[in-house]
Amino acid sequence: MTGTSAPIPKDAPIYVAGHRGMVGSAIVRRLAAGGYTNILARSRQELDLLDAGAVAAFLAAQRPAYIFDAAAKVGGIHANNAYRGEFLYQNLAIQTNLIHGAMLAGVQRMLFLGSSCIYPRDCPQPIREDYLLTGPLEQTNEPYAIAKIAGIKLCDAYNSQYGTRYVSAMPTNLYGPFDNYDLQNSHVLPALIRKVHEAKLAGEPTLTVWGTGSPLREFLHVDDMADACVFLMESGVESGLFNIGVGEDLSIRELAELVMRIVGFEGEIRFDTSKPDGTPRKLLSVERVNQLGWKARIGLADGIAQTYRSFLAGEARGL
Repeated sequence: MTGTSAPIPKDAPIYVAGHRGMVGSAIVRRLAAGGYTNILARSRQELDLLDAGAVAAFLAAQRPAYIFDAAAKVGGIHANNAYRGEFLYQNLAIQTNLIHGAMLAGVQRMLFLGSSCIYPRDCPQPIREDYLLTGPLEQTNEPYAIAKIAGIKLCDAYNSQYGTRYVSAMPTNLYGPFDNYDLQNSHVLPALIRKVHEAKLAGEPTLTVWGTGSPLREFLHVDDMADACVFLMESGVESGLFNIGVGEDLSIRELAELVMRIVGFEGEIRFDTSKPDGTPRKLLSVERVNQLGWKARIGLADGIAQTYRSFLAGEARGL
């Protein structure tokens, strides 16, 4: 699982797939801040990751020494449940093209990013990496989870068969600059930030939140996630699955109240119990990555305040 410390040469060619997304852009910022000078990036128009031949040709021509795979089709409960075929097919295709293309091009080091939804719906808490495939998945995001599980297993299989050193990182719920605020496709925290902001501007007396407010969730700032990704690549880790999170959670009700305080909305919360709650609780065990020497640094209140400022500054998608 681990090796000796192996800092990345500052001029090594590093490809960040999905560099315009929230996670990918954070990884690019973190690499640039770390002094890395040869960052490769291609827009969707320049490189269609659903096209296996195009991906293989790009990787063969560019020969990156390291790849961060932050490319995926993502969304919240509604999007995952409504577009099940798209989420399964597109995520399988994107990650398979990248992992297989990397192997064909001789790329030895890759970090594959997934999601905590890979774990069974009713997992013991906190969720350890070895709980993978021990029970049924949450139905609403099962296609996305199955795709990400396949990606983890493909990395493991290629490590075993071809001698690659591909590592998988599974973040908890992420938030931060350049998140998606489309209310039909966003995750809970950006959706709350937008809804609370708009309720404040409109002078609404109440805020409606999906579900019962009782599910517990953990939230990690995307800049902490990017830092963890670079840490894993630099640490000499050669294989395996690593949870990335903060090790603490709170209820959706508590989250909504926190967002309301930060935004300055003084109305009341109403819960629409006709809407799904999703998984009752998802708290990741971060013992494995903590033992390597990495811990999250950005507190939730500070992180949400910073994210709200970036939202007001227009650093947002889906608006």
